[in-house]
Amino acid sequence: MQPLKQLSQTLRSLADREHCVFAPSDLAGAVPGCGQLAVLLSRATKAGVLKRVCRGIYLYPVPDYPAGSLLFHAAARLRAGEFNYVSLETVLCDAGVISQLPMNWITLMTSGRSHIVDCGDHGRIEFVHTAQRPTDVSGELTYDAPLHLWRASVKQAFRDMKATRRSLDLVDQEALHELV
Repeated sequence: MQPLKQLSQTLRSLADREHCVFAPSDLAGAVPGCGQLAVLLSRATKAGVLKRVCRGIYLYPVPDYPAGSLLFHAAARLRAGEFNYVSLETVLCDAGVISQLPMNWITLMTSGRSHIVDCGDHGRIEFVHTAQRPTDVSGELTYDAPLHLWRASVKQAFRDMKATRRSLDLVDQEALHELV
């Protein structure tokens, strides 16, 4: 069987709403023995089997996929080997403490290096380095299962804002004190 057809059949039978964002290493198992995985992924993208989200992340389009989760799922796959959690402006905006946040921009704290990942039309993922260990902040984190990531409390997100010296100009202090 041709590798592209094999990949397509495997994804059609295994991918679902919760598992449709993949790194190349995830897809390599679908076509064992394929020596040119990068070429295969390029062909799959051109054929519409996969959509490239950003470098190293692909989406297998499934019905009813929650589009608002794509950047979070991509972030979880990009830094799967690191300690990551949603924080900073993303958490404060969701809580109503910050009224303005760029569209399609998410912010996460990570034990990896700081970096902004451009996901084209999908938006951007900003990873901000932290030296904190999971045990240091575990009491302020909850697991957000639909996003496949840990999420900071408002209190921890504000602490992270101060620790990383980000602008606090947009923070509504009254709303913050009601939640903290």
